[in-house]
Amino acid sequence: MGGNPPCGSCKLLRRKCTEDCIFAPYFLSDDPQKFAIVHKVFGASNLSKMLQELPVEQRADAVSSLVYEASARVRDPVYGCVGAISYLQNQVADLKMQLAVAQAEIQCIQIDKKSLIVPSEETDLHNSDHLQNNFSQFPNFGTSNSVVHHPPNYLRP
Repeated sequence: MGGNPPCGSCKLLRRKCTEDCIFAPYFLSDDPQKFAIVHKVFGASNLSKMLQELPVEQRADAVSSLVYEASARVRDPVYGCVGAISYLQNQVADLKMQLAVAQAEIQCIQIDKKSLIVPSEETDLHNSDHLQNNFSQFPNFGTSNSVVHHPPNYLRP
């Protein structure tokens, strides 16, 4: 045998791969699983018809999309890639909500910091009753239960 090896589709279908094989440019012999999954979901005949209806310059993108859709269909036979898209959209919505909550908490902390009375140079620093009143909203402030957050090592100078 001196010819080229069969493409991934002809290898799976156990047929001779010709020069004008429509699958050869997109399904290489070293990755037969790529064609197998598309064949399982769409069938070789349907795939051939779809590719023949497309201009040559769009076929590679179509094959990539079909491989992705077939993989998603195998994982989730009911929803396919729509299920994956829906799942990712829900994650984005959850993360947006978490971000909004975190931003609101930051604003509250910034407002609380602005409302604290900072002693001026003329103020007697030993008389800290006014400061203690402002820190009463932070029940663990100054106690052994308070948490000190340090930046990660990669952020320290």
